[in-house]
Amino acid sequence: MEKKIIILTAPSGAGKTTIVRKLLASMPVLSFSVSAATRAPREGEVDGKDYYFLTADDFHHKIEIHAFAEYEMVYAGKYYGTLKSELERIWHDGQIPMVDIDVKGALAIKEKYHDNALTVFIEPPSLDALRVRLSERGTETKDSLEERLAKARYELSFSHEFDKIVINDDLERAYEEVKRLIQDFLNIK
Repeated sequence: MEKKIIILTAPSGAGKTTIVRKLLASMPVLSFSVSAATRAPREGEVDGKDYYFLTADDFHHKIEIHAFAEYEMVYAGKYYGTLKSELERIWHDGQIPMVDIDVKGALAIKEKYHDNALTVFIEPPSLDALRVRLSERGTETKDSLEERLAKARYELSFSHEFDKIVINDDLERAYEEVKRLIQDFLNIK
């Protein structure tokens, strides 16, 4: 079996996580690729299910032994990465990894796996719509909201480097479009 990978990325608040959950529920060929992170677990998060929570030392050791397909310091002192062993585990189980990561990580994986990777950028309809979505979550301070919007502007500047761009102005339509792109890429109905 060809080792294919599906990579979804988007600015925070663009609806990527919801689309990923719907895809995983409707397409049993896909399996969520659990990322590694040096941040502390949030309430309710489970090690090995939500993330592989690593110490900074463990993470750096894995960098040294080339254990990552990609990794990056996403926020100051906070590292995230995709373990090669996680991708291999999913392929070994006869499934396709669904990787939900940031822009730079997505492009790094695409560079390694070329035509075996499909990169999809989920774009919000506008930055104003994104501001509203993030505000409605009730999890952002004024400063963190501005930080996320600045990061979103930066991430949007890379959208043209992705295989496909899907604008999420309607969640169900965006989900169906992404699902169709994946089916076409994997040659499945």
